[in-house]
Amino acid sequence: MAAQPGCYSAAMTLTLYVGNKRYSSWSLRPYLALAHTGLAFETQLILLDRPTTRTEIAAVNPAGRLPVLHHDGVVIWDSIAICEYLNELAPAAQLWPADRARRARARAISAEMHSGFTALRSNMPMDLCADLGGQGHVPEALADARRVLEIWRDALGASGGPFLFGAFTIADAMFAPVTTRFTTYGVELDATCRGYVEAIAALPAMIAWRRDAADEPARRP
Repeated sequence: MAAQPGCYSAAMTLTLYVGNKRYSSWSLRPYLALAHTGLAFETQLILLDRPTTRTEIAAVNPAGRLPVLHHDGVVIWDSIAICEYLNELAPAAQLWPADRARRARARAISAEMHSGFTALRSNMPMDLCADLGGQGHVPEALADARRVLEIWRDALGASGGPFLFGAFTIADAMFAPVTTRFTTYGVELDATCRGYVEAIAALPAMIAWRRDAADEPARRP
């Protein structure tokens, strides 16, 4: 899928290889950031857990992981590395806050999301097409959820919303999959956090991703 035309006209070839849109939280993150830049790009889907999956991924990324971005011979993998590359490629998109202190805060919470919350990940994996309310509510996962909600409330209180730092940034891309988890698993939200979940869900790129996810085959048992 290509992003809608934006304000950047430089000729370039951008291809983002992603895993299943229904399940791949790491693929969703750079997709949202890339869509925000306004740059034209293509998304190539590689279905996971298939006999050919490993071979297909190895053909586009020697590290053997998704997502991976190809840009005119440059290969970038890891979600946050891709987002940082996009920030340099399209600085006018302001994927990080302009203010140094706010930018540092955005990077810190993005890094916390990137490296933490393992109990939440394992007990409430992303599934955009399921209603699993009440499942996965083990104490460790709920503790992770409380920390996420604390981060959101602090950021939204300081910025006034609708996104964590007012306008959409990489921090929102990093937390977007968690918004879907909270919906799928019925995590209780206050009004502030519910408004943030709704703001992410209303992004055109998020709507398009979810629509594609609904058309994918379910993961094989």
